[in-house]
Amino acid sequence: MTRARAPVSPPVALTVAGSDSGGGAGIQADLKTMEAHGVFGTSVVTAVTAQNTVGVESTHVLPVEEIAAQYEAVATDLDLGAVKTGMLATEPVIDLVADRAADATAPVVVDPVMVAASGDRLLDAAAEAAYESLIAEARLVTPNADEAAVLTGIEPTDRESAQAAGEALVEMGADAALVKGGHVNGGETVTDTLVSALPDGEPTVRTFEHPRIDTDATHGSGCTLSSAIAAHIAHGETLGYAVEAATAFMERAVRYGLDVGEGPGAVHHLAALREAADRHRTMTDVAEVVAAFVDRDVSRLVPEVGMNVVGATEYAEAVGETAAVEGRITRTFSGVAPNRGVRLGASSHVARFLLAAREFDPDLRFAVNCRFDDGTEAATAALDGPVAEYDRDAEPADASGTMGWGARQAFGAVDAGDPTPVAVLDRGDVGKEAIIKLVAETPAALGERVFTLLDAAES
Repeated sequence: MTRARAPVSPPVALTVAGSDSGGGAGIQADLKTMEAHGVFGTSVVTAVTAQNTVGVESTHVLPVEEIAAQYEAVATDLDLGAVKTGMLATEPVIDLVADRAADATAPVVVDPVMVAASGDRLLDAAAEAAYESLIAEARLVTPNADEAAVLTGIEPTDRESAQAAGEALVEMGADAALVKGGHVNGGETVTDTLVSALPDGEPTVRTFEHPRIDTDATHGSGCTLSSAIAAHIAHGETLGYAVEAATAFMERAVRYGLDVGEGPGAVHHLAALREAADRHRTMTDVAEVVAAFVDRDVSRLVPEVGMNVVGATEYAEAVGETAAVEGRITRTFSGVAPNRGVRLGASSHVARFLLAAREFDPDLRFAVNCRFDDGTEAATAALDGPVAEYDRDAEPADASGTMGWGARQAFGAVDAGDPTPVAVLDRGDVGKEAIIKLVAETPAALGERVFTLLDAAES
């Protein structure tokens, strides 16, 4: 018996850009990102580069006729939901793409690849000037600070100047401009500024903020962001939502960057996809730890508020990306039992503590809260690593929450090269039960630490 075919029809997007043989940027980054967003990616290769994580060794720009042939082959066959441009290299190529963009019915996202990470200009003056005609056809143009300065003569150094550069790009004909803030100042926060044209001529401004990631592994970040935006547009989403979702996607892609090659590394184009794929395994891991606690009867360690086991997916950034027992584990007449099953987002306190701890040690994946008394405090000496603590009396009034603040106190005090704490003592406060929190990289290690604490407390 043959099986019936079950085809799917994803939205289609096109990238017009150069090839990065190192795989971190260019066409390769674009196609990975589009696929991660459920979009069928197609490509027009403008140039072939010989590069790796260290640098570019050579570049060969394809003949304009070959570039045009690629574009026609794709555009005449597939229904494009969005087009994005990257490295265009020369004035003739830019002119060709601008002509095609003028005739295209699909929205065009222009990533003006003009300045290298080193600050070197990649295009000659004629090619830079040619970008004006392409920008005039853009639904969105996404320059970094250096590129915005080349295009507008305005150097973005703060919010006001970033907005001014964005407004200048809109005046050049773009429907909207996203001036990226990664190269602006060196503060702890990155601010991307979206300026959009309105029918009455007055632009609207919206900013997107996220914490700066302490890394040099940002190769491919511009390509990845513009491709993510194009993918959302291909899905039919609004520009504002597309930019908001893409910048959040980029934050995760940069934080969990790929440590490959001898250079700084590249952004992780599939980090969000890998996070989603890891959820079922994480839920299973938590359920197995809970079953082991029930079998062993850890009632001696269950606090009055109940115990919860939390597991974070490998790329978790939010409570909804952690798995925990719904309703917690409580003591019964015959031992301990979970109130309900394991689900995503079931924990608040322990999950927020674990996520904050992962800011200092991303390898931490699992946590549990245990009873704090004289016996269990003394039993922490039997654990296989350092024990830290924090004092709730020192918590500032403007702290965003005790769990996050406490984790930052405990893990942020660890000197570089020293081992991460395996347990954190919270001595509680009025109306707040004292708790011992154990953390681990694996479910097996978490179980072993809980049983070590239990054995020592019962001896």
